[in-house]
Amino acid sequence: MQLVEKYYRLLIRVSSSLRSPFLLAVRLYWGWQFMQTGWGKLTDIGKVARFFTELGIPAPALTASFVSALEFGGGLLLVLGLGSRLIALPLVINMLVAYAAADREAFFSIFSNPDKFTGAAPYTFLVASLIVLIFGPGGVSLDALFAGRRGAGKVQRIVDGGSRVVVQN
Repeated sequence: MQLVEKYYRLLIRVSSSLRSPFLLAVRLYWGWQFMQTGWGKLTDIGKVARFFTELGIPAPALTASFVSALEFGGGLLLVLGLGSRLIALPLVINMLVAYAAADREAFFSIFSNPDKFTGAAPYTFLVASLIVLIFGPGGVSLDALFAGRRGAGKVQRIVDGGSRVVVQN
């Protein structure tokens, strides 16, 4: 039993050491993808506005400009790891709206036809945004650099029994 426990601890230690590289890879790849889709929309904003009109989205020209800037700027911030969780939230909302407006059938088939749901264009963008929102940008980011400089990288909490636990952000 001790041997199993020993190897389990090793597995946890090794897999935990991959957290920051994984989050860096997610941020770099999907940040770049967001930048590309945002740039594509920015350079043909009329086409995006017409598509949004067809979908019945209110204020299509304004919304097209907002979404385009959000995706390009948000992608850049993800690549840099700057304001990562802050920008991940509007990106998650953006992808949920994209599902509901442009891929409604896929969105509502999450349980009845999961392949259709996961095959829709917004899916991987949504998952990447959720990963960054929930787990943060990782240690290789401007967020981590700035947090380390101002001492906000660690938060002390009091837990049951009065013992202090240091939690890494």
